[in-house]
Amino acid sequence: MQLPSNELAVSIRDALPADAARIAALAVQLGYEVPLEHIEAVLRSPEPDRAVLVAVVPRAGVVGWTVIVRQDTLIASRRAEIAGLVVEDEFRGHRIGELLVEAAEDWARKKGCTTLRLLSNVVRERAHTFYARLGYDVLKTEYVFQKAL
Repeated sequence: MQLPSNELAVSIRDALPADAARIAALAVQLGYEVPLEHIEAVLRSPEPDRAVLVAVVPRAGVVGWTVIVRQDTLIASRRAEIAGLVVEDEFRGHRIGELLVEAAEDWARKKGCTTLRLLSNVVRERAHTFYARLGYDVLKTEYVFQKAL
């Protein structure tokens, strides 16, 4: 039996340096091995155009996180982008991801952003359904190019 998020007493807050190990462990569920030192450095150096938020459940601790970044570009109005979002496998289906997205939207509005954008790997069909259910539209399909420097 799954409990609704309000019965889990989920809270969303800014990430703390002490959350770094859980954030790194959850990143693995997204398929990313991120050095703990990198996460700790990011959390120790807050920036006004970036937020790292975590979902916390009593007795379980951090069970999800999201990163939101504000962007000002020449071709678009001020917007924000969700640069990552994950919820612990066993806690999915409890509206925790939705709470994280709502918190990201609130942060973006407070920063004067007119849109919130995110990228989702084409293989993450469950995530696509989740974002569509929250009112997000697919704008385009594109290739992502990268070069090591």
